[in-house]
Amino acid sequence: MKVILKADVKGTGKKGDIVEVSDGYGKNFLVKKGLAELATASGVNEITQKKVAAAYHKAEEVKAMQALANELKDKKVTVKIKVGENGKVFGSVTAQHVAQALFEMGYDIDKKKIKMDAVKTVGSLTAEIRFMENITTKITVCVEAL
Repeated sequence: MKVILKADVKGTGKKGDIVEVSDGYGKNFLVKKGLAELATASGVNEITQKKVAAAYHKAEEVKAMQALANELKDKKVTVKIKVGENGKVFGSVTAQHVAQALFEMGYDIDKKKIKMDAVKTVGSLTAEIRFMENITTKITVCVEAL
């Protein structure tokens, strides 16, 4: 018997999969507990349409992230921080500071996507922004005295 899984079932499949199971397992366990429904033509068509739509949206998201990565490539971001008389920085420049500077430039980037070490000196460094798997870009962060 063919069923469409409504939830992940260990050893059987993931949510949305169309799987072939024995009649007893399908009727007495999966359908009875609400983990699956019988695979009708309309149900199979609906699942197929959902998968196609999800793949399309994923592709659009990847395209948008790639465009943003290309736009940000080699951009220069300036972060100002308090500096003492001898050039020592009070605190450090973190990904939060870089994310705030990017936000002021018009880019809404989550601080968790910015990979860099905490900077405790004035100068220039490279930071990496990881948008998605296989989509990264590098920006230059200039740390200046306030």
